[in-house]
Amino acid sequence: MRDVSHKPNSLRSASAEALLICLPSTIAAIRTGALPKADPLGVARVAAIAAAKNTSLLIPYCHQVPLDFVEADITLEKEGIRVITSVKAVWKTGVEMEALTCASAAALTLYDMLKIIDDSMEIRSIRLTGKRGGKTDYAGGQGQKISAGVLVLSDATSRGEREDRSGEEIRRRLMNFGVAVKEFKVLPDEADQITDLLRQWADKLSLDLVITTGGTGTGPRDVTPEATAKVLEKEIPGIAETLRVHGQERNRHAMFSRGIAGLRGKTLFVNLPGSLGAVRESLDVLLPWVFHSFDIARGGAHEGT
Repeated sequence: MRDVSHKPNSLRSASAEALLICLPSTIAAIRTGALPKADPLGVARVAAIAAAKNTSLLIPYCHQVPLDFVEADITLEKEGIRVITSVKAVWKTGVEMEALTCASAAALTLYDMLKIIDDSMEIRSIRLTGKRGGKTDYAGGQGQKISAGVLVLSDATSRGEREDRSGEEIRRRLMNFGVAVKEFKVLPDEADQITDLLRQWADKLSLDLVITTGGTGTGPRDVTPEATAKVLEKEIPGIAETLRVHGQERNRHAMFSRGIAGLRGKTLFVNLPGSLGAVRESLDVLLPWVFHSFDIARGGAHEGT
């Protein structure tokens, strides 16, 4: 199975469709209830729901997804029976296979219950008709010209005593999303230097995004949140809260991170921890959804408005 433990939960949905071709006389028999077995439509709906909930038992590489909603709508048409399914879950992976399995089970159940009166039936198609959720919902900087700065804060790294890995990881991940990293700098944990540089990147260089790494803990030299707070005009608590919640689900030490996030003009600042693991976990949550901030700053609308 693919490891999805690093991914954040999000609302996932998918819809699928199956078409069972049958004789007009079969449709008429269903309508009148003149069948040797029980109501095939009701049984097919139950089978569809049960199949969706057990997809991971049927398809080896599917994850066990806690489904929040399953629906199977079955419609009698002139020359066949159409099954339309819908599945939702708040989880790390999509639910396309659950929707397809749901439709497949309904079609197979209908075939099984109707074959006694119609041996000409054919399951003509089973297809995915829609999916939403996760990164596919957002292009993540594609088509936008986003400029960024990465600031590494560490006494040891600034003296050349420690290799920087966290800052390079941030730069690499941003560039993978098409973001132009125009500034990259390492500073010691000195509040005044940090504040001055952050102001310069916002006021003079007009960077869209500034991500810092390091200095967010409880040590005596950890001053990044305080230095950043002097720069911000508008705090965005939800960003930091989301990063901490995601981090604590993987490492309880994330509760000690004091990082903040917010805006100065149109520049968005985000504090990340210093460790490489914590940076990777934070970026899993932050990207690409943080780019929505730039959509709004440039006059765009919130999703669904």
